[in-house]
Amino acid sequence: MLMLKYASFGRRFLADILDYLLFGLVVATIIFFVTGEFSLVDASDSIYFELSHLLYMTLLPLLWSGYIVGKRIFNIYVTKDDQPLTLTTMALREIFGKYILAGLTLGITLIISFFMVNIREDRRAIHDLIAGTYVVHGKPAKT
Repeated sequence: MLMLKYASFGRRFLADILDYLLFGLVVATIIFFVTGEFSLVDASDSIYFELSHLLYMTLLPLLWSGYIVGKRIFNIYVTKDDQPLTLTTMALREIFGKYILAGLTLGITLIISFFMVNIREDRRAIHDLIAGTYVVHGKPAKT
């Protein structure tokens, strides 16, 4: 396995914020064309927003070598032992490791993950440990 440079909390955080904002803007624009109303707040409160965001976070890394738009801009990506990601891996990471656990623990796992990414040498959050993934800096290995 290659020596990996683990992505810092700052890069991960900024990439996530950028993705959420860009995704919200796209969804709000679609809602505008459908309903004639434009609101990022209303869009982000929508169950459709959350479900489509979950699909985006789960499926795009499968198609784009571990990247989503924000991660690509910040030159970081999700990997699992330099192998192509699988649907099972990403579902464990995103659906169970983030959404379901955060809901069951009222967000406590997200707070713990915040500290883990700052303290752990490998910068892994709870959802990374569950799925066996890492977020690393650089370009993915060719597979």
